[in-house]
Amino acid sequence: MYTIQANASGTRTIEVTESNLQTIKKYSLFMQIADSTGNISVETLDKLRFTVRSLIASCEEDSKALLELCLVLYDDNMKPLGLGNLIECYNKWEEEQAAPATENTENE
Repeated sequence: MYTIQANASGTRTIEVTESNLQTIKKYSLFMQIADSTGNISVETLDKLRFTVRSLIASCEEDSKALLELCLVLYDDNMKPLGLGNLIECYNKWEEEQAAPATENTENE
């Protein structure tokens, strides 16, 4: 379980599970999400929310993982800063996932 800061003062946080991060990776939800300047805006957050809702609506398989991700994205505390921190959390998690694979390759 990961905790991300949702506001600048640090008084609000959002819990993110490993399953949430795996869902983001499975559907490549953070591919080209930031604008050309790298800014995260309310429109960016709305775009991500609409994308996830669209995936749920069109999903023929079980969409439980996407629904769980909605709990994070639609949290009352989720704002652009929180999304930026979620993206940072995801990037760190992805590096951690890649590190063991690199170590195994070097040991062989």
